[in-house]
Amino acid sequence: MTHTHTVALREIAGARSGDKGNISNVCVWVYEPHHYEAVKAALTVERLKATHPSLWRGAIERFELPHLHGINFVFHEALEGGVNASLNLDAHGKSFGFLLLAMAITIGDGPPH
Repeated sequence: MTHTHTVALREIAGARSGDKGNISNVCVWVYEPHHYEAVKAALTVERLKATHPSLWRGAIERFELPHLHGINFVFHEALEGGVNASLNLDAHGKSFGFLLLAMAITIGDGPPH
């Protein structure tokens, strides 16, 4: 029987952020392949929009990278106009990865047998 528990995503994954104009992207990379399905199920576009509605006002696209155990998110209209147009303290969106890594994820005890 598999038991589940909740962890911060940062305990089981890392993230990298990037930007171009008013678009930011964050790719989440799961460390252990057996956690990928749980992360994929938990990190939905709807959940991201609900978690930070005032921050991510534009469309969010999600691209799954199953062979790499990654999920890439593209946040449109997320940087208040972009690096050169914004007075935002995080004009590049680098903190977006940390916001995702702080999210709670329910996972099983270990890899399937």
